[in-house]
Amino acid sequence: MSGLPEWLQVVVLVLAVLFGISVASALLGAVLVRMGMHRPAVVERASRLSERVLRLVKRPLTVVVLDEVAAVLATGHYTKNISDSLAQNHDDLKALVAEKVKQDPSVRLIGRLPGYDTIVGQVTETTLRVVTEMLDDPRTDELINDLIRNNLNQIKQAVRDHDRDRSDGQTPPDPIPPSRPPR
Repeated sequence: MSGLPEWLQVVVLVLAVLFGISVASALLGAVLVRMGMHRPAVVERASRLSERVLRLVKRPLTVVVLDEVAAVLATGHYTKNISDSLAQNHDDLKALVAEKVKQDPSVRLIGRLPGYDTIVGQVTETTLRVVTEMLDDPRTDELINDLIRNNLNQIKQAVRDHDRDRSDGQTPPDPIPPSRPPR
């Protein structure tokens, strides 16, 4: 705290002492109530004071933490991390896909064709290569960064507006294009 002005250090120290006293009084009050005694008036007032201070500090502190998280997340290259993980686990993923395709009940007849394992292996290899190339593309990285940034902005705005519990007013997701096959 040496970088803070002296008056701010005093304010922080007073708030820390008040917070410590209020937490101690809340704990003391809980112990006394559990023992069957009534809470002393001083403990009751200190508990109310701590609740007010927490309500006062909670929202700005949440916004500050979200701003820090957003700054850290904005510097990440998540698609590169996913691409590196795919490359690192390439053989395991290929074996997993082959296993799941063999277990799929809709390929019983096709699974008996000669060269089936070679075809599944080649399709898996091609798919992993295309996905890795897509993840290495800067446009995909920009898409993921936009997604993270937009979600963080929405969360921060909801915290600032006190609208965490309201679900109306949200914009609906983009419509599914007609060329996309149904699931």
